[in-house]
Amino acid sequence: MVLQKIFRAVIMGPPGSGKGTVSARITKSFGLKHISSGDILRGNINAKTELGLLMKSCIDQGQLVPDDVMSRLILSDLRALEQSSWLLDGFPRTVPQAEALDESYSVDTVINLNVPFQTIKQRLTSRWTHSPSGRVYNIDFNPPKVPGFDDVTGEPLVQREDDTPATVTRRLKAYETQTEPVLEYYR
Repeated sequence: MVLQKIFRAVIMGPPGSGKGTVSARITKSFGLKHISSGDILRGNINAKTELGLLMKSCIDQGQLVPDDVMSRLILSDLRALEQSSWLLDGFPRTVPQAEALDESYSVDTVINLNVPFQTIKQRLTSRWTHSPSGRVYNIDFNPPKVPGFDDVTGEPLVQREDDTPATVTRRLKAYETQTEPVLEYYR
């Protein structure tokens, strides 16, 4: 089903709540463009754009990318989709980012994936990846045939740094303090 009018939505939820999976289903079902702030961020860092270098510097120092920088980056990409319906994933993450978005666009709906933190911790700390291909395994519900090794190549699997228990706890706490107020903003 493709929508007849321009429709703009935001999907929110803590890291590991399934935003990417749900976004793929929504965009396919309704013909929306999927805009992932993480993909845009990584693309700019890899391309070594001016904003990408600034963001990499922040990230390398363990700092969050400033709201105005993230807003400029995302709003720049949205301008190219002026006459399109879209689903924003990973933006806005703070109230100032939400305000910047609202100054430029009218958001029709906000989808919140409300997944208990304990479920997310279990999900993420059980996640292992084959780096070259991006294949993801979960030792609880999608384990590799041979523990620790990719089913296709037999190469070793790795756990991403941001999937370790300490990092997951830190990311969830950051979500709670910074992003949950955005849900209140949109209520």
